[in-house]
Amino acid sequence: MAAQTLLTESVLGWSIFTIILLVILAFCWVYIRKFQSRQESEAVSTITAICALAVALITSALLPVDIFLVSFMKYPNGTYKEWAADNVTRAKIEDSVLYGYYTLYSIILFCVFLWIPFVYFYYEERDDDNTNKCSQVKNALKYTIGFAIVCIALLLIGAFVPLEPPHQNTTQWEKVQYLFEELGSSHGLPALSFSISSLTLIGMLAVITYTAYGMSILPLNLIKGTRSVAYERLENTEDMDDVEQQIENLKSKCKDGRPLSSRDRRSLHDLEGKLQVLRRRSRHLEIAERNCCTKVGSALRPFKIVLGIFFILVALLFIVALFISNLDKALHSAGISSGFVVFGTNLTNPLNELLLVLQPVFPLDYILITVITMYFVFTSMAGIRNMGIWFFWIRLYKIRPKRTRPQALLFLCMILLLIVLHTSYMIYSLAPQYVMYGSQKYLVEMPSVDNGTFSTTRSCDADAPEDQCTVTRSYLFLHKFWFFSTIYYFGNWAFIVTFLIGLVVSCCKGKKSVIEGEVEADDSDLSDDEYIH
Repeated sequence: MAAQTLLTESVLGWSIFTIILLVILAFCWVYIRKFQSRQESEAVSTITAICALAVALITSALLPVDIFLVSFMKYPNGTYKEWAADNVTRAKIEDSVLYGYYTLYSIILFCVFLWIPFVYFYYEERDDDNTNKCSQVKNALKYTIGFAIVCIALLLIGAFVPLEPPHQNTTQWEKVQYLFEELGSSHGLPALSFSISSLTLIGMLAVITYTAYGMSILPLNLIKGTRSVAYERLENTEDMDDVEQQIENLKSKCKDGRPLSSRDRRSLHDLEGKLQVLRRRSRHLEIAERNCCTKVGSALRPFKIVLGIFFILVALLFIVALFISNLDKALHSAGISSGFVVFGTNLTNPLNELLLVLQPVFPLDYILITVITMYFVFTSMAGIRNMGIWFFWIRLYKIRPKRTRPQALLFLCMILLLIVLHTSYMIYSLAPQYVMYGSQKYLVEMPSVDNGTFSTTRSCDADAPEDQCTVTRSYLFLHKFWFFSTIYYFGNWAFIVTFLIGLVVSCCKGKKSVIEGEVEADDSDLSDDEYIH
């Protein structure tokens, strides 16, 4: 009977996993096709972008699964279920989750260092239709080797880097001896973990830049809405009349046969380019006014406002929880040398408490942690979409509907892969106790009034016996290297500051145009006609 029940649960689990996978792939296909340039699309880059985005979303869903599995081993009364009572069985389940992390993270490593760079340079090497395919592949491989060398270097460093800092009271020679002892004790899994943690640092920078801004711009855009189409058309018509009048004034200077000065010729050229953009805007605004989606969007305006207010409240809750968590680490951890690691919580964290309150009502806590994970991913996508892709102060690519170049989509997916790596640490910072133990409880013997004892349950925390509570693999993976945890700690402070700056900037910005991103000065007429038709 137990075997039949286990088989049924296994089949149900695989069915749910298959459905989720199909939904993720369908979403990735729609999302990439929405932003992909029809003029420059290519099958290889499209498939790569869809698969990379799917890997990012699947990896982000692994944390809720990890938390669910450690919680599912125990009954609400704090005792282990029959199938999980054996330490060997629990170890197998924990190892399967850990190998799941390493498998997905290895795929991310492959995508970031080999697959995406190769496809990117393969597309960059295509000049015209006469380009030799073998030459394209050869040149793309040549550039990809550089990424492969970086990956190998990170793996080698990770294989020999010490996992723990030496004691503070040791001599310099003892520290050197300790280093050599650690060099010989590390193996392949720490090497992979170090490589992933190194990428997570880059993901942290992307989170600070894009996710923090996306958490502010997404809700405020929903609240403010877009400008009126009729008003935009009227304003655009007035601008066209003004530019046409300026062009006529310049042309009138050469009616008697005199040539225009170089300054007037430059002005005339600029005005004609501006007039062309305004005419294209006029066509797009006319289409938007007749579009059913615009009318539906106007009808759903109250719902968007409510959704925007909800999102901004969620963002503020996250920032408060993150601030309290970082303050807790600053006050109660051992400092930089320990990676600011705190076991449990010493200050009341609202999000952590909310998850613990929802535990008795299955599966509200798992739904909430899944929603939090997806919220980080989608706000990151919103931040990248609004900001574009930057390298320091240089803007590399814009992300626009039906106008995004294949290279930009590949960059977008690579950034999302890196962001997903850092998302787990961000969620741990928001709800440390819950991410460590999930909804596990353990039995505690308490003295009674008649000098006896009675059993009661407590939520698992740092004071729980080691054999009574199972720590999630995510927590162990995140804190494998103390120095990375230290950098993540300071990254959280930078995230809070960036969010507040982004919130002020977003509040000061006006409403978006109803055709935001559809018309730019550097667009060709061909791409414009393709967009319209």
